[in-house]
Amino acid sequence: MEIKEKEILRGGQFLVKETDCEDIFTLEDLDEEQKMMRESTKEFVDRELWAHWERFEKKDYAYTEETMRKAGELGLLSVAVPESYGGMGMGFVSTMLVCDYISGATGSFSTAFGAHTGIGTMPITLYGTEEQKQKYVPKLASGEWFGAYCLTEPGAGSDANSGKTKAVLSEDGKHYSITGQKMWISNAGFCNVFIVFARIEDDKNITGFIVENNPENGITLGDEEKKLGIHSSSTRQVFFNETKVPVENMLSERGNGFKIAMNALNVGRIKLAAACLEAQRRVINEATKYANERIQFKTPIINFGAIKAKIADMATNAYVDEAACYRAAKNIEDRIAIREAEGNSHQEAELKGVEEYAIECSILKVAVSEHVQHTTDEGIQVFGGMGFSADTPMESAWRDARISRIYEGTNEINRMLAVGMLVKKAMKGHVDLLGPATAVGEELMGIPSFDTPDFSELFAEEKDLVARLKKVFLMVAGSAVQKFGTELEEHQMVLMSASDILIQVYLAESAILRTEKNAKRFGEQSQAAQIAMSKLYLYRAVDVVSQKGKEAIVSFAEGDEQRMMLMGLKRFTKYTNQPNVVALRTEIADKVAADNGYTFD
Repeated sequence: MEIKEKEILRGGQFLVKETDCEDIFTLEDLDEEQKMMRESTKEFVDRELWAHWERFEKKDYAYTEETMRKAGELGLLSVAVPESYGGMGMGFVSTMLVCDYISGATGSFSTAFGAHTGIGTMPITLYGTEEQKQKYVPKLASGEWFGAYCLTEPGAGSDANSGKTKAVLSEDGKHYSITGQKMWISNAGFCNVFIVFARIEDDKNITGFIVENNPENGITLGDEEKKLGIHSSSTRQVFFNETKVPVENMLSERGNGFKIAMNALNVGRIKLAAACLEAQRRVINEATKYANERIQFKTPIINFGAIKAKIADMATNAYVDEAACYRAAKNIEDRIAIREAEGNSHQEAELKGVEEYAIECSILKVAVSEHVQHTTDEGIQVFGGMGFSADTPMESAWRDARISRIYEGTNEINRMLAVGMLVKKAMKGHVDLLGPATAVGEELMGIPSFDTPDFSELFAEEKDLVARLKKVFLMVAGSAVQKFGTELEEHQMVLMSASDILIQVYLAESAILRTEKNAKRFGEQSQAAQIAMSKLYLYRAVDVVSQKGKEAIVSFAEGDEQRMMLMGLKRFTKYTNQPNVVALRTEIADKVAADNGYTFD
């Protein structure tokens, strides 16, 4: 099998091993079937969602449900479901692709879609018994039924395992009686089945249950929540009052609920990142069209440097995010294929495949959700007063983007998770952080080389710089682990700084590898704007790494150690040839302006 012949990096290993550009997957690698899937998804979105974006702003919940049914008829709800349960059984990259391109028109629909296909259906597909899967998954895959996911409670948000909802076994041992309150439940208003997490007796961990939505069985709903954005996403509280659930509807085994919830969130995180991509593209397209048409001082505003800088930064973020998302998606798909080839069931292979890249999933969730917020904000600015008006889709895009930094685990939680999981992997010997961190320490003590390197090849200097940014992370995180040991988790501000360094490394490297791969096969000329975007993003990443590295170092190191590390930071973030940032931005913006939108996907 071809996949096994090239060594696939394990989750987190991007930090300590070099990745060859040929070994990463990019959007330019899509096959014909995937391209057709993308086109049909875009057609559906333009016809049913984008053309009616105002309906979603007017809290037209019925329209959200109607368009979900139409998506089901087209098979768009079933891409990740195995064929044996009525799905398309597509690979992980294809499921990312549909999630990406279906999610850009309105946050209301994309929330309904994500809640149904991801956390509403997937836990049954991955953890259900054969009987449970046969009973529920075909209906969910076709859109005949809709799913929802009941984890959050008034007292249990980020601390998901602290829920108070109880499940009590009946005397005859035939059913559980569930009592409790759940909140922020997406799709609650029209779903047929809930995945509910409850605690049995005084168990340490919660347990998952499949609960059919029957109002006569002690289930009541609160009113639709009034929200900043995602106006037509049905979001309600759900109350269970001695709701009877047959024992055979327990999902997986007793006490396994927390694990189910966490693994569902891993998939949810990378899918959420994908869901923020097309939103960025569409905002860039609208902003570019407007800037090309809007005349001020007798010239289209796109010709002004201040607007060009915005368009260039927006396009750069979208391009880099695509590179990182599809790189990780293909890693997951390859890992799943390896596990299946080794005899794992599809369920086990997918669970372990995604779990392997949990670090990357958290990185992507944070980075892309923050980029989409920045992009929508700049989109409003390009439109000026019209951007603030509800008559244009910019202000709704900005409001819809805001939730993406909160759900699927807040960005703060995900920042700490990314570093925490990496340290745990190192402890287990899955990623060798200690060796490289020690080597960086020794390098700091040594005499730096004053040779002028040969940077004549495309990206030679940039790749050298990325390798040094990795050293900054190893220096900062390595020292923090030595200093704080098992108490590292309590030092959240230091963890957040280390996490920001990690995020920038992954994204900058992903963009450079994507562009390098494409420059080799399509020629450098064809990739001029992409080369500029990769260089611009790295330039910005170096600034973030410098700032966050310094913040961490001055906060936990003192005296000689601090001086040594600050010198190291300066050395590791130093350019030999500084890029011309204005020229890079101009090149990117001129390309986007000429194409009248984002054309890099």
